[in-house]
Amino acid sequence: MPDSDGSIAVLVLAAGQGTRMKSSRSKVLHEIAGRPMLDYPVTLAEALAPEQLIVVIGRDAEEVEAAFAGRASFALQAEQKGTAHAVQTALPSLAGFQGDVLVLYGDTPLLRAESVARLIDLKADTGAPLAMLTSPEPLPGLVVRDAEGRVERIVEKTDATAEQLASLREGNTGVYLVDMEFLTKALSQLDDRNEQGELYLTDIVAIARAQGLAVEAIQMGSAEEALGVNNRAELARASAVQRARNADRLMAEGVTFIDPAASYVDTGVEIGPDTLIEPGVTITGNTRIGSECHIKPHCVIESSQIGDGCVIGPSAHVRPGCRLADGVRLGNYVEVKNSDLGPGVKADHLSYVGDADVGAGSSFGCGSITVNYDWTDKHRTTVGERVRIGCNVNLVAPVDLEDDSFVAAGTTVTKTVESDDIAVSTGRQRNLAGWGAKRRARLAARPGTTPEDPGSQQG
Repeated sequence: MPDSDGSIAVLVLAAGQGTRMKSSRSKVLHEIAGRPMLDYPVTLAEALAPEQLIVVIGRDAEEVEAAFAGRASFALQAEQKGTAHAVQTALPSLAGFQGDVLVLYGDTPLLRAESVARLIDLKADTGAPLAMLTSPEPLPGLVVRDAEGRVERIVEKTDATAEQLASLREGNTGVYLVDMEFLTKALSQLDDRNEQGELYLTDIVAIARAQGLAVEAIQMGSAEEALGVNNRAELARASAVQRARNADRLMAEGVTFIDPAASYVDTGVEIGPDTLIEPGVTITGNTRIGSECHIKPHCVIESSQIGDGCVIGPSAHVRPGCRLADGVRLGNYVEVKNSDLGPGVKADHLSYVGDADVGAGSSFGCGSITVNYDWTDKHRTTVGERVRIGCNVNLVAPVDLEDDSFVAAGTTVTKTVESDDIAVSTGRQRNLAGWGAKRRARLAARPGTTPEDPGSQQG
């Protein structure tokens, strides 16, 4: 058999029905650490710069194709008749291709690039027409080796003898790297005479061995790489593994997590060194956090950019589209949305800043809010530099507060506040002398009420 030309094509099988997910959408579109499950094998494949990247789709084909348009080509497996049938569906797209074909799976998101690299090296070094990745723990398919340790065949657990079940510990992951020429011939020799009436890709192992061809195998570094996601429990397990990997990567880059298992960080989040992440923090989407920040417990940060030296929380919410410059401080129960906050801006507690552009050094008092919605449209608030906003203030957008302006506590601002002016909309305070004594007298006059117990009639 002639050697391949060194090029590679990748098939990602993602056509399954996913019935055990009990979901109204395709299994491979369910998210793991902020990305669709299918994104992981597709991203891994893209890193190989393959000559072709083909995703075999079935259920909810239009939605899956729309989600990954421009990143792969697609082959439709309209009727699911097994893994080998899925590969056959993609063969017309590989017409004329002479390299190696790597088979991945849309519901096996934890496979590491390092394992695939080792598989590619193994096949190149041995010249075998078929090389496969195996798991150090049993899977539904078990690897049978001969006395010399060479792969002989794959046996399904349901067909295995008691002795095989007791002795075979190596699992078949289904991740194969195979010569295109051999793959085409082997697929033509398969039959569906089995209980499920399907064509199994695993059978090409036995075909290769029957023809006296070598089948090489190399184990993954960890069994978790082979975790297939078929139900919600496995989805949660895979998500936990991926989040742990994300935290490990960030810790290796100088980020401190008080408790990595109690922090929820999406794949792709970037955090600078010497930033401290406390428990209960959720960081999602395309978020970038700078160096030497402190993210206190129970904060949520979504698709936002945060500069160096910021202090967030506890229990603050940075919603999508925010850009926080260096040294911003957001305190307890502060919510910021779609806003640009300049260097050193402070909102220490119980405030809402939405659709706002805030200049350097400005501050928001407790309970101050931007009133950005008029029941039809969202409007922006512009706050200049060094503006002081008191407690319980309403900034009714669109409105401008110029540099070095002030807003008194309890004020509702509806028009521009010019530099060095203070906005005051509250009325003059008036104290009613003796009001308490008069109230007590009224209560005492009620039946069943005494002056010593003025609240006895209150519910």
